[in-house]
Amino acid sequence: MINTEIKPFAATAFKGGEFVDITEADVKGKWAVFFFYPADFTFVCPTELEDLADKYEALQSMGVEVFSVSTDTHFCHKAWHDTSPAIGKINYYMVGDQTGTITNNFGVMRPGVGLADRATFLVDPEGVIQAMEITAEGIGRDAEDLMRKVKAAQYVASHPGEVCPAKWKEGEATLAPSLDLVGKI
Repeated sequence: MINTEIKPFAATAFKGGEFVDITEADVKGKWAVFFFYPADFTFVCPTELEDLADKYEALQSMGVEVFSVSTDTHFCHKAWHDTSPAIGKINYYMVGDQTGTITNNFGVMRPGVGLADRATFLVDPEGVIQAMEITAEGIGRDAEDLMRKVKAAQYVASHPGEVCPAKWKEGEATLAPSLDLVGKI
């Protein structure tokens, strides 16, 4: 999946109190996070989505749009948004993927179940996947670590020839891979 372009899709999302139609064309030209989760009205999912909602403004300031995706409908997303204090904080796109097109495009549909795995994909402005994370059902993700990965991906994209080492944080030293570094790290 890494370094592949996202595939075409069309879906309806709930955002800002409205239903909006989106396609892969709406993703290109900016950094994007696709945040797949199994289902609305569940247990780990709202904790993750609320954590992401708390970081949404910071992600927006970094030029990143967020698309949460489950195989629920956009109607279900609205009902959840209207009834859950945690989900009511969400201002990013809540994409309904009841056909499974987007979930299958990203390879995270659970066979025979009709639900998405708990997966995150970072997509660059050209529509190319730069990072991905998939966890087991009971393991929630951390939006703070996602932000670190976004900053690293953006840094590498704007600084050809440099790479970000483990635990890299904005402002810290990077590496310039070369023959001189072999065996010295």
